[in-house]
Amino acid sequence: MGNEAKSKGAHVILGPTINMQRSPLGGRGFESLGEDPVLAGLGAAALINGIQSTGIQASIKHFVCNDQEHKRNGTQAIITERALREIYTKPFQIAVRDSQPGSFMTAYNGINGTWCSQNKRLLQELVRGEWGWSGLIMSDWYGTYSTVEALQAGLDLEMPGPPRFRGEPLKFSVETEKVREHELDERARVVLDFVKACAASGVKEGQEERAEDTPETAALLRKIGTESIVLLKNEGDVLPLKKDKKTVIIGPNAKIATYHGGGSASLAAFYAVTPFDGISSKLSSRPDYALGQYSHKMLPLLGLSVKSLSGKPGMTMTAYNEPPPPSSSIATDDQRKPVDTIEIDKTDLLLVDYYNPKITSAKWYADFEGSFVADEDGEWELSLVVVGTAKLFVNDSLVVDNETVQTPGDTFFNQGTIEEKGRLAVKRGETYSFKVQFGSAATSKLRGGQVLFGSGALRIGGCRVVDPKEEIERAAKLARDADQVIICAGLNADWETEGSDRAGMDLPPGIDELIEAVAAAAPGKTVVVNQSGTPVTMPWADKVSAIVQAWYGGNETGNAIADVLFGDANPSGKLSLSWPRRVQDNPAFLNFRTEGGRTIYGEDVYIGYRYYEVAERDVLFPFGHGLSYTTFELSGLKVTHEDDNSSSKGKKEKHDGKLSISVQVKNTGSVQGGEVVQVYIKPKQKAKVTRPVKELQGFTKVFVAPGESQEARVELQTKYAAAYFDEERSKWCVEAGEYEVVVSTSSKVPEGEGKAVVGSFKVPETFWWTGL
Repeated sequence: MGNEAKSKGAHVILGPTINMQRSPLGGRGFESLGEDPVLAGLGAAALINGIQSTGIQASIKHFVCNDQEHKRNGTQAIITERALREIYTKPFQIAVRDSQPGSFMTAYNGINGTWCSQNKRLLQELVRGEWGWSGLIMSDWYGTYSTVEALQAGLDLEMPGPPRFRGEPLKFSVETEKVREHELDERARVVLDFVKACAASGVKEGQEERAEDTPETAALLRKIGTESIVLLKNEGDVLPLKKDKKTVIIGPNAKIATYHGGGSASLAAFYAVTPFDGISSKLSSRPDYALGQYSHKMLPLLGLSVKSLSGKPGMTMTAYNEPPPPSSSIATDDQRKPVDTIEIDKTDLLLVDYYNPKITSAKWYADFEGSFVADEDGEWELSLVVVGTAKLFVNDSLVVDNETVQTPGDTFFNQGTIEEKGRLAVKRGETYSFKVQFGSAATSKLRGGQVLFGSGALRIGGCRVVDPKEEIERAAKLARDADQVIICAGLNADWETEGSDRAGMDLPPGIDELIEAVAAAAPGKTVVVNQSGTPVTMPWADKVSAIVQAWYGGNETGNAIADVLFGDANPSGKLSLSWPRRVQDNPAFLNFRTEGGRTIYGEDVYIGYRYYEVAERDVLFPFGHGLSYTTFELSGLKVTHEDDNSSSKGKKEKHDGKLSISVQVKNTGSVQGGEVVQVYIKPKQKAKVTRPVKELQGFTKVFVAPGESQEARVELQTKYAAAYFDEERSKWCVEAGEYEVVVSTSSKVPEGEGKAVVGSFKVPETFWWTGL
């Protein structure tokens, strides 16, 4: 990641995101690292260490409790101090302890009445004071809400520029002594130190971008994608599949490379392999295919279907200072003088950074032109989403009007319109010319919010209109005659995206019906590959033979899926979150959205598996779950507790105790495989406060050959492993007593000998601590 940032001429990566997945519905849940703070903290530290080893700075975000998209700029998280410290700030604490990130990014929301970007208790007293961290703190984009309060709270950098609350407002605040010069000097010194650290990366100002598309990068992406895949179910060992069997591939995600979620975490890849192409490359004969059902929330982008005026993939953009002639037809003679003409290779445009000195005002206009060829007779549906105004013409006829009447939607970070649609009859093989008449953001009829898109944004979608019932019937018929059936389903960047949370946990409309129909037609031979960043309901889980959770696998997503399906790679991924049967079961169900400017964190510390275990509520798949094509046996647990109570000065210390936990992992199957050994700590005595049944404190992954054994070792600090946050003392507390060490391959301890081992250690005396 650091090397790719260098290739783009960037000094800072705005990540990792380590907000907690307290609900399956979070729009940016796909971007986060899980529901457990230790998992998120250790994962973030590893990413930061890797990024910063190249000289590039990381910006860990969003500090703190930006765990939903609903009204994220206007909500206060109402949360206990214990939950804040044990769950939500703890990943950041671990990341600081283990990696020292170059910068923090504050959250949009507030905590208990104070906005995060001006929260002195969090930024100065906790992060810089208790944790002793000295890096730069920046706001999220337009997440600064004051001049004096934010600066005095420790916010170094308002983003983006030019500033709204620094500059002249700050100068006035200094002149009137609302801000003292030494306070300004402190913030300026941190910014200058950060600039110095960025300069040390070797990335020059204005450096041209270069491609980092190499075979080595592709191989690494394929390996990462493969190892992240989780085998949820494999009834009758239907997997791995056979390469010489008659295969049918079904589903909307098969021929689309769903490799990322939506929003600021999404990037244009050099290439992306679809599941259909990846699977097809493994088979001795070409598979049959059926769409089965669409799964888009908005119509798929026209990007792969259109050609610019010069014949290249994409569109031709021609910019003007004047609006188009008032007419319902694009055939009208246009006397405007172009100020810019460029080729654009996609149909989903954020024009935030577009600039041309010949454009004379915020109100400017552009024509986006190109053509497409119909691949079969029938009816197409086309659509426009815009920040600004837009009309779509095909062969001189108006098809979509998103100018005359505009309706606000949740697109483009809630600044865009709803998707306006129109239909068009087409004939196979014919070429259709299109033009979008676009007006910049300043032409919009909608009431503006945050100033995110000065120039505007545009999305053009389109696809063939299908009969859902006929598509499902066709898919079931193909499945009935096949030897093995693969259904590629799930979500995409429309459903999981920054700016909006999901309304429910279900798959897109019609997908459950498709899976059930295919499973009924092909019993015992149906495999479902689900792509999503967060849980979805699976009412058909007991009707299919295998379920593979493939997440959003990056450029090599199709190859990674195929490697696992056909046994060229043994799945070794584990669930980073619990998978509830239905949305109503999750602990944040009643408190997830903002009401009255507040989001109540009513589940307290009982997030994810912590809740399901204490409430004894069943889940479809537990946190930490993941199957393999081989079997493993755990044995020989050793727990060594070194309670180092002496410092070099001879003063008694009780913070330095170390836990060393080791176990033998034997591969009792016939193929090489990887297993994640998970260490949970469980207090055996009743504590002063109610605590979760057990909590993850560490993990490691080992790869073992058939018939062989390897030692898995996890090193912990006693003060972290056994502590809870004592609100009365505002300190971490480790109570005297005995603690159970549960070493397992899932949070739900599997039944059977060798599936889990249990040990213990003792803390002789209660102690409290602060800091790292």
